[in-house]
Amino acid sequence: MDRLDELEAQSVFILREAFARLKRVCLLWSLGKDSNAMIWLARKAFFGRVPFPVMHVDSGKKFPEMYAFRERYAQEWQLDLLVEPCPPIEVVDPTLPPAARSAARKTEGLKLALGKHGFDGLIAGIRRDEEATRAKERVFSPRGAEGIWDVRDQPPEFWNPGLTCAYIRSCIGPSATSGPIRSASGSRSFRSTFPAMASATARSATPTSRFRSPRMPVRLTKSSSNST
Repeated sequence: MDRLDELEAQSVFILREAFARLKRVCLLWSLGKDSNAMIWLARKAFFGRVPFPVMHVDSGKKFPEMYAFRERYAQEWQLDLLVEPCPPIEVVDPTLPPAARSAARKTEGLKLALGKHGFDGLIAGIRRDEEATRAKERVFSPRGAEGIWDVRDQPPEFWNPGLTCAYIRSCIGPSATSGPIRSASGSRSFRSTFPAMASATARSATPTSRFRSPRMPVRLTKSSSNST
């Protein structure tokens, strides 16, 4: 078992445990490589069918090709897709710098979506190398109603961007990190490192034949709100 196999096994285990233990879970989909890999991991964990909603908090500023990608693969992967808009930029604090104001708009959109759907757990592809504060936030990140997290209560994380890209390439081919995900001969086949957990945790999953899938940083935020 190589390092990617170990990370995949850990991620599959976490996804199954989250689905088994939390009442209402959702996976965030930004359409980027990390969340695409997260979806593939979830498909692998639950035998080809993601058994919980996938949500895109939409800023309305993606390239047309990204929206086409979303619609194509939401249908192809049979996702329960939720698209929730961010609020208008005018309602966000105008004194913030442009980048911070844009981020605050996305955060507010996520909070509104959480309030609307009542999720008690979010799965997000956030790596510790992306931002200094996230280095203290790990796999399971307990949150309060306002999205506040305890820096002292963070289990360990395992992923980095190089491993994410290497995993995607090993599963679905070298072009997967820069374009639409596609299958590739010779990629890692669908198999579970924890087969004994399948019947206990894959409640509504539909078994399928072998398929290829990628692994990625998995963080589950257990809360009714999220500030990232």
